Amino acid sequence: MPIAMIHIAEGRSEEKKHALLVNVTRAIAESLDAPLESVRVLIQEIPERQWAAGGKTLAERRHSNA
Repeated sequence: MPIAMIHIAEGRSEEKKHALLVNVTRAIAESLDAPLESVRVLIQEIPERQWAAGGKTLAERRHSNA
């Protein structure tokens, strides 16, 4: 049973997250020749203030680009 864990920043719509789940599931099933029903995909959303790159949080980056 393949399992994929995807970490993304909070803020995407339920529709976008659903599309991600469907597309990743299909890609894994096709790549591994595994039944769709055996594929597990989990999304973990990280708050913008808890995700940083280059010493700045995503919230700080978004605020400075506004």
